[in-house]
Amino acid sequence: MIRLLCVLLAVISLSQVSMAQDNGIYIKLGEARTKKSMLAFPALQYFGTPTTASHYQATGAEIFNVVNNDLSVSSYFQFIDSKAFLEDPSKTGLTPAPGNPGGFKFQSWSAIGADFLIRAGFSIAGNEVTLETYLYSVSKATLIAGKKYKGPVSSARRIGHTFANDVMKALTGTDGMFLSRVVLTSDKAGGQAREVYIMDWDSANSMQISKHSSVAISPAWSPDGSKVAYTSYVKRVGSKFRNADMLLLDLKSGKRSLISYRQGINSGASFSPDGKTIFLTISQGNSPDIYKMSYDGTLNGKITNGPAGAMNVEPVVCPGDANKVAFSSDRAGKPMIYTMDANGGNVKRLTFAGVFNSSPSWSPDCKKIAFAGQSDNNFDIFVMNADGSDMIRLTSAKKSNGKMSSNEDPSFSPDGRFVMYSSNRTGKNQIYLSTVDGTEERRVTNDNYNYFKPKWSVNLE
Repeated sequence: MIRLLCVLLAVISLSQVSMAQDNGIYIKLGEARTKKSMLAFPALQYFGTPTTASHYQATGAEIFNVVNNDLSVSSYFQFIDSKAFLEDPSKTGLTPAPGNPGGFKFQSWSAIGADFLIRAGFSIAGNEVTLETYLYSVSKATLIAGKKYKGPVSSARRIGHTFANDVMKALTGTDGMFLSRVVLTSDKAGGQAREVYIMDWDSANSMQISKHSSVAISPAWSPDGSKVAYTSYVKRVGSKFRNADMLLLDLKSGKRSLISYRQGINSGASFSPDGKTIFLTISQGNSPDIYKMSYDGTLNGKITNGPAGAMNVEPVVCPGDANKVAFSSDRAGKPMIYTMDANGGNVKRLTFAGVFNSSPSWSPDCKKIAFAGQSDNNFDIFVMNADGSDMIRLTSAKKSNGKMSSNEDPSFSPDGRFVMYSSNRTGKNQIYLSTVDGTEERRVTNDNYNYFKPKWSVNLE
């Protein structure tokens, strides 16, 4: 299953058919919070014969819905209702008149207030789908970008995500996060077990990657997204007890290695940006401390040491700076968020409020840290600058019984624009995401299972 997925994703190809006519930034990051850009995105045209249209309608609808959802979640656009369109997109070409005699007219779109227009169509030959796309600036009456995307029909969703990423890149100068995936644990396998799953950022294509019939916790991606480390309570031969052992799974080969099985806790993996070492929490019968380890399980040093039996857990290395590590510790009495250098020096306490702060997560540029903080009987997600300043609360939601929900385990998107987390507001632990400023929130999973410890990958090509 894993090998097949990797091969499938590798076959999607992109070919540029038209260069952007304007290399400027159309949407400055942050400005969309006060005024969203008006986007017209008509349904995809089908380029085949009318007699075959019904057979392929589902593929076109799938691509359209993926792109529409991606761009909607981006929080930068307000979509213009198709009822307001002044011309029928199904009867005009994808390129404008008068160059294309049967093309659309920019005036028809400027008259309804569109800032940007996406025109796209698709065709299917055998098992291959081709998506032809054009992104226009309506006010400038110019083409911003045009591309063709080709791949197996089964890769329709990924083609849609790729196009949405390219739209974000063309308009903001920064890639979107729509080709990323999420690793987490869930009780979807049934019973008391928690297994490790991988899914697209929007919860599609969920795939179970562990089968220990046990409790798996704290999964983490390698920097390139090729490996996943996680901890599972494994029952050893000849023992009556299960131990929290750490495993490393190579997603391409399917090879699974037991890399840390010292007695006690072996958990909370965080990869260094160079992908060569792993920071983790090990207890070895004592209070948990943070260690540095090679992929083969060799310890390269103990990074924290107490003080006085304090717990030092949940290390996370900044993806953009191998020398910056955030962690949680109760060394001051209550669990709080700290940072330190990769060698354990230069320890700084960042949080002072609440009764329990945990699960730190760095933004990709190392400028912000998200964490879960408990003030009363529930946890909420907070974001602060890397020095602890300018803290804001992202979540505050009630359950159906009127009690406050708990929101935990934050993880930044690869573009730094969003924070993903779990929330029990529906009675089950479901996955949500919020813009980094807390202005917009979306539910990602929508089922009757529980999900824990989501971790966002980089964009996976």
